[in-house]
Amino acid sequence: MENMFRLMASEEYFSDRRCVWVNGPVIVGAGPSGLATAACLRDQGVPFVVVERSDCIASLWQKRTYDRLKLHLPKKFCQLPKMPFPDHYPEYPTKRQFVDYLESYANRFEIKPEFNKSVESARFDETSGLWRVRTTSAGEEMEYICRWLVVATGENAERVVPEINGLKTEFNGEVIHACEYKSGDKFRGKRVLVVGCGNSGMEVSLDLANHNAITSMVVRSSVHVLPREIMGISTFGISVMMMKWLPLWLVDKLLLILSWLVLGSLSKYGLKRPDIGPMELKSMTGKTPVLDIGALEKIKSGDVEIVPAIKRFSRHHVELVDGQKLDIDAVVLATGYRSNVPSWLQESEFFSKNGFPKSPFPNAWKGKSGLYAAGFTRKGLAGASVDAVNIAQDIGNVWREETKRQKMRRNVGHRRCISVA
Repeated sequence: MENMFRLMASEEYFSDRRCVWVNGPVIVGAGPSGLATAACLRDQGVPFVVVERSDCIASLWQKRTYDRLKLHLPKKFCQLPKMPFPDHYPEYPTKRQFVDYLESYANRFEIKPEFNKSVESARFDETSGLWRVRTTSAGEEMEYICRWLVVATGENAERVVPEINGLKTEFNGEVIHACEYKSGDKFRGKRVLVVGCGNSGMEVSLDLANHNAITSMVVRSSVHVLPREIMGISTFGISVMMMKWLPLWLVDKLLLILSWLVLGSLSKYGLKRPDIGPMELKSMTGKTPVLDIGALEKIKSGDVEIVPAIKRFSRHHVELVDGQKLDIDAVVLATGYRSNVPSWLQESEFFSKNGFPKSPFPNAWKGKSGLYAAGFTRKGLAGASVDAVNIAQDIGNVWREETKRQKMRRNVGHRRCISVA
């Protein structure tokens, strides 16, 4: 409370906006990372407030994903701390099942985010030693004052829309980002160009082909494509098991040999592998290998055509760098996402300009002055869970010590009152 009184004495404290003292951390973001951190804090007995810009938990999953989406990894690698998936869930839960799991998770740990509150800025007040988190909701400003700030807005907060010559100014067809794509049903019989060949691009292309769209997919650079399973066992699970005993370069070599045995050579279809192995590449850059769930079959059959990079768009056409011109009716930009942390967090020591912590995993969860990051490990839900446990234990240790000291001070004061009486 001493910190709070120092803040109230500062000139900047008094303003038109409402101020709320949070007796614990403020968690920004109610996605899986924020929920996991909140649940672990609840288990530690630490109070918290979760603020979320959308009107629901896990808004990326609920509002910005396609209908056919399933978890790409087995459920045991995707469950959050302290609550496994229901036994009756399949090995790869659907989007709806995952959202239901998250809602049950929030209910179990009594996590009640404050929705429709967009964080405009967050900065550390050196005078008071507290964080000041300013939000807006329906034109109303509010400022949360707290000792700890947990950034849990995720790696995929904002869509990435590249600048492509002629796309905005000349092309007359429909253009959407993959986050707006729901199903290929509306594209039946249409000529659709998918820009991007990651997991989203591959799965959107598969869905379009399944709905009889005339589908082309732009592959500008090399990409690792692995089978989702090898002999009925998760490829990711195999890699995790091997990495416990073998060096990374050998794990990659074995994965590529197994993938070649299952998938064959992919270069003749326009898919060239990077020089760096899939797990090493992910460790270095965060770029996830594609786990094939059927798109390769469509590529091999010609239902999905692989094309090179784009040169420019015109009214109803796209010109490629190799001189080809394709007639197209619509474009789906499977061009990824980015962190939005630099747009609101006024701090440059812990987070870099790309919105990720500067320190690599496993040291990317804790900064200075009570600043934490959950879900920026580039290691999926498993990495976010590790962050959540670490953050809650760290804050919980301080919380218990301070609570113990406060109780001792109250007891001393009580004894003095008795002796005086």
